Amino acid sequence: MVVTFGLLLALTLSYIETDIYVLTINSVNMETTEKSPVLQKTIEIEKTFHLPLATVWLAWTDPEAFKKWWGPKTFICTFCRIDLREGGKYLNNMKGNGQEMFGTGVYREILPQKKLVMTDSFSDSEGNIIPPPKEMTGEWAKELIITVELSADGNKTLMKFTHEGIPVEQHDDCVIGWQQSFNKLEQNLKT
Repeated sequence: MVVTFGLLLALTLSYIETDIYVLTINSVNMETTEKSPVLQKTIEIEKTFHLPLATVWLAWTDPEAFKKWWGPKTFICTFCRIDLREGGKYLNNMKGNGQEMFGTGVYREILPQKKLVMTDSFSDSEGNIIPPPKEMTGEWAKELIITVELSADGNKTLMKFTHEGIPVEQHDDCVIGWQQSFNKLEQNLKT
C-alpha cells in the first residue's frame, strides 16, 4: 500500500543557447514504501526553429523526416515506424557509440500541426517494453510522457517540449541529448 504524504517541487529556468530555454521541474514523491523517495525531473525546453511549422510537424510525424534528426549528435536513426493516430504506436532506434537502443510509445493526443502527447519507453526491436540499459542509471518508470506543442511565427516555429519522469541521475544527459537532437532537426531538415 502506498500513501502519498506530499509532493515537493523545485523550479529552475536556464538559458542554454540562442533560442533554447530549459525549465527543470524537480519533484520528490514522499511515499510510505520500503524504498527511499524517488526523485524525478520534468524537462521543459522551448526552442525556436528557423523552419516552417509544416516542416517541424513532419519531423515528428513522418518516419523518413524523423530518421534525419533523431538522437544525440553521435547517434543515427536507421529505423522508424509511426502509426500516427490516437492509440497508434511508434517504434524507432538510435545507433551510436557501439550501442543500439530502441524506443516505443503510444500517441495519446494528436492535434495536427499543434500538439502531440505520447508515452515513451525503452523497448526491444519488436516494440516490447523492456527495462533501460544498465548504463541508464536511476529508477525509470515503465512509461514516461512526452508533449510537443508547436506554433507558427512567420516562417519560424516555436516548440514547447516536455519530457516527464526523467530520473534525477539522467537529467543533465537527457537535456544535452534533446538539445543535440533538436539542433540536428534544424540543420538536417532545412530545404
